[in-house]
Amino acid sequence: MSGALPSTSRVESPFARALIAGGIAGTTADFSLYPIDTLKTRLQSSSGFYSSGGFRGIYAGVGSALIGAAPGAALFFVSYEFLKSYQKRAREGGGVGYLPRYLRSWSETVEHMNSAMAGELAACAVRVPTEVVKQRAQALQAPSSLAALRLILRRRADLGVKGVWRELYRGWGITVMRELPFTVIQFPLWEGMKAWRRRAKGLERTTAAESAVFGSLAGAVAALLTTPLDVLKTRMMLAQERQAAIPLLLQILRESGPRALFAGTGPRMVWISVGGAVFLGSYQWAYNTMAEIT
Repeated sequence: MSGALPSTSRVESPFARALIAGGIAGTTADFSLYPIDTLKTRLQSSSGFYSSGGFRGIYAGVGSALIGAAPGAALFFVSYEFLKSYQKRAREGGGVGYLPRYLRSWSETVEHMNSAMAGELAACAVRVPTEVVKQRAQALQAPSSLAALRLILRRRADLGVKGVWRELYRGWGITVMRELPFTVIQFPLWEGMKAWRRRAKGLERTTAAESAVFGSLAGAVAALLTTPLDVLKTRMMLAQERQAAIPLLLQILRESGPRALFAGTGPRMVWISVGGAVFLGSYQWAYNTMAEIT
């Protein structure tokens, strides 16, 4: 019996590769970088860093993160690759008439922006509930992800099913407001650097190491520019009662000043920079590997 893999082991569909590679990338990145994410959440908590747990229990809430990581990332990448491929075919067929004339030379960048936004909207359907549970466990409002989820579900008697659903999706609006600008910055930068490298080397494919470096750089830039939105999202998710974004923003500015909107910038940039390297590097590795298996 031959030990060689059969030819059918190669994953032919780019969308299947995106689905599987996205799941691998999401799980790898979330687990390896979870302690930094916990410290960032505690720095942004209105209760203060040490009151929210300080350096204790930095893997609190990791269960919900791992449960949501693979499906969230898989949904993102399959949506991203599908829409990117669709727009590319339309462009190559002359279908860029929907763009203003001054944007047509930037059509690829616009395609990456559109694809990233679609991917994020799909991923947030999974990401927001897991973020709510995870961050409450990180801030030690509950001893574990399961306990945090149970606390939310127990409110059914007071809130009803619809109220519990809204509680699980608390911060949906601000999460989308944070993630869309972040992704619109990160992915066109990542794709642009990959395209530049391929042109410079005269090759068709980007290596995993190159993708990791470009993902790190793009992530750091996007993280810096979107930290205020991240602070607002964290405060909304940790609040005991639902709060609207604008009144909460005004409250933060009134009580703590503009600097509070950049709380946790350092850990967030480190986390997302390293995370960009791990996430996009592992994605590229898995994607390339599945394309090469024979």
